[in-house]
Amino acid sequence: MAFIRLLPPYPLALSLLAAASLAGCSSPSTPAADRPAGTIPANSPAAHVPAAAPAGSPLEVIAQFPDPQMVGIAVVPGGKIFAVFPRWDYNPPVPVGVVGPNSTLTPYPNASWCTWNDSVRNEPQKHWICPQSVFADAQGSLWVLDPAAPGLKFIVPGGPKLVKTDPKTGAVLQNISFPLDVAPLNSYLNDVRIDLEHNYAYLTESGVGALVVVDLKTGKPRRLLSKHPSMLMVKGFVTKAQGHALFDPLGKPAKFNVDGIALSTDNQYLYYRALSGHQLFRIKTAALRDAALTDAQLATQIENLGEAPASDGMELDSQNNLYLTGFENGEILRRTPAGKMETVVKEARLEWPDTFAWDPDGQHIYFATSGIHKVPYWNKGVGQPREPFTIYRMALKR
Repeated sequence: MAFIRLLPPYPLALSLLAAASLAGCSSPSTPAADRPAGTIPANSPAAHVPAAAPAGSPLEVIAQFPDPQMVGIAVVPGGKIFAVFPRWDYNPPVPVGVVGPNSTLTPYPNASWCTWNDSVRNEPQKHWICPQSVFADAQGSLWVLDPAAPGLKFIVPGGPKLVKTDPKTGAVLQNISFPLDVAPLNSYLNDVRIDLEHNYAYLTESGVGALVVVDLKTGKPRRLLSKHPSMLMVKGFVTKAQGHALFDPLGKPAKFNVDGIALSTDNQYLYYRALSGHQLFRIKTAALRDAALTDAQLATQIENLGEAPASDGMELDSQNNLYLTGFENGEILRRTPAGKMETVVKEARLEWPDTFAWDPDGQHIYFATSGIHKVPYWNKGVGQPREPFTIYRMALKR
């Protein structure tokens, strides 16, 4: 699940967001002139003619949002779908929501959690500040990862957290806070997988480049392999999506560190990769859980699985096929256990396929598109015409 780390000098709109990150949430339908400073909308797709679904497309559109930008989704038993809208260059009224009929959103777990403004600034553990990921575990609990870095700048002290909830009631079951030695000021906790067999969580941290493991019994997190080469973008790599190279307003190429993550169904391996690069890695989870191992010892456990097209989201099925959201060419890919790469579907409307979510039936996979390469920051401050942010569902063919 990609993110944009902004470095000075910031674009004007995002500079305003720094001053207004605690401004009240505003509705996407509010006229621009009436929005608080910094709550600018995502680039509008209004002038864009949506791409038609190709004949025989295996993709089913579940929901679409013209704005704000959506990056993460999860599906729990019973089919309830959750989506996350981080506070990047827009202040969404529903940063975490239940997706309803006709692409409606209900704040989750309630409106209070979705509020972040001056009145609640002293309660960073009770509100979504800049949520990035939602994940449904094997028992149906919903986990929300909040790196707490509005505007993708620096974290709100005391804000980074991993929250376990009951999707049936919205009750908060566990709230794990990350201290500064695990989530430093320039960190960005990105994605999470839950291992119920060993009662651990595994996370990527993209701002600096590291893995984070959490003992869910004690709630204690540990930061591992910080700035190891496998955690960092490949030097000289130019990140592209559908032929469009991403350069910031200063002409510097996009740099995305470790991002995508996947846990094998037997919980034995954690797969990970930097978004800006073509290398795929994995490591045994037993090594990550062993607190006696130093980073140098852990590094000897890393397996380089070779090249794979750049991707954002990753998931493994029960046959150890690795699915990847290939944003470079707008496709969904599958890597077999033997290392063979296959294209499952490729369409023009797949503008930066982002995050996967399994249907609990195991027969379908969902994914979201986030159009990261079309946002103003990577286009000299001018958002490009784009498809709506979309949730797709696809039946899997074995």
